Amino acid sequence: MTTASVKNVSGVPDYEICELAPRRSHYCLLIPVINEGARIITELGRAQRAGIDKVCDIILCDGGSTDGSMKPETLELYGVNTLLTKTGPGKQGAQLRMGIHFALKRGYQGVLTVDGNNKDSIEDVPRFIAKLKEGYDLVQGSRFVKGGHAINTPAARYWAVRLIHAPIISLAARQWFTDTTNAYRAYSREYLTHPAVKPLRDVFMGYELLAYLSVRATQLGLKACEVPVTRAYPATGATPTKISGFKGNSELMKVLLATLAGKYNP
Repeated sequence: MTTASVKNVSGVPDYEICELAPRRSHYCLLIPVINEGARIITELGRAQRAGIDKVCDIILCDGGSTDGSMKPETLELYGVNTLLTKTGPGKQGAQLRMGIHFALKRGYQGVLTVDGNNKDSIEDVPRFIAKLKEGYDLVQGSRFVKGGHAINTPAARYWAVRLIHAPIISLAARQWFTDTTNAYRAYSREYLTHPAVKPLRDVFMGYELLAYLSVRATQLGLKACEVPVTRAYPATGATPTKISGFKGNSELMKVLLATLAGKYNP
């Protein structure tokens, strides 16, 4: 186990690195988390049983969890390669920028992302890697294409994605996408390092980076596709989500319209 700190890098929040193992793959899986508790441990257990830690390096991007779920000795048992802990400002977008910065510095050829709340079919990671190897630059997971499954999706979320979010993102991207709120996706190194992309900017503090990276690849003539995945919400109890309530959804709409207007383009 080795540790290090990253500070005062333009466009990147300060963060701590805890490397549990050296780089072993050409691909990595970034999992943003904050106080996910048993959900992330369950997800990591599923990943380990499916051999995901053998096809890519699993990197947790912690936003500052206080629930005890990020103990390095526990994560190491579940096949986690590296734990990154954000100490600078920002939410989901800052966690992803932290992860992307680390991944590019480490030399990965492809970067995958998935939520850490155990809703997604982490077993489908090889599908994303296969598409990256075929030359795609953006691979979007979708529960709405053939072979995908949407389980217990709240009705309001389902119709918002189908009737509002997907059409706006698709219009901006100039290519039809079906599941645009889904953070289960993959990016090529060529896409993330393209001079007209520049994902490491402080404007991406929350949801902005996911929306922007959904559209920028095809705007630049890069290759994008969707692959089928499963997203299962709990049948009962609270719905794990980063977007909720009137404020959250109104802020999301502002991000969508800004993305459509090209306001995040460098």
